[in-house]
Amino acid sequence: MPSNRSTAVRRDREDDPFALMRREMDRVFDDFMRGFGTPGPTLPEGVLSPRVNVVENEQGLEITAELPGVDQKDIELDLSEGILTLKAEHKEDKEEKDENQRYHVVERAYGTFMRRFAIPFEPDQDKVEASFDNGVLKVSIPRSPEAEKQTRKIQIKSS
Repeated sequence: MPSNRSTAVRRDREDDPFALMRREMDRVFDDFMRGFGTPGPTLPEGVLSPRVNVVENEQGLEITAELPGVDQKDIELDLSEGILTLKAEHKEDKEEKDENQRYHVVERAYGTFMRRFAIPFEPDQDKVEASFDNGVLKVSIPRSPEAEKQTRKIQIKSS
């Protein structure tokens, strides 16, 4: 009996049940993780959520976001009413669109990245700083000195 090995190896991705199963599992996992750990509603369809670290210390808040393949000019930061909004655009590489190529695995994400962070204190908006190096955005949000003066302890009385 002749071997159909060449047929099995050359089978299109759309017909491969293992590739279909993997895509479906990836989709379910992505749907589950989308918006995980972010306040508010889930992100609209097509909006990506970058991986971040958020650290609070005595000086304020330090946010680090991974934005691989994003140009600095395509990043927007906005701090308004105690909410920091990070928005970035990862544009698809033109050389990757070749009709003569057949992709076997596509895991790189293109599109709009967006995250919003509720700042848990009154920020000193004039001293907020951001830097971008090797695909990593770092944002430092210091506490406002006036906000700390306004904080007062309230004594609880027993009844």
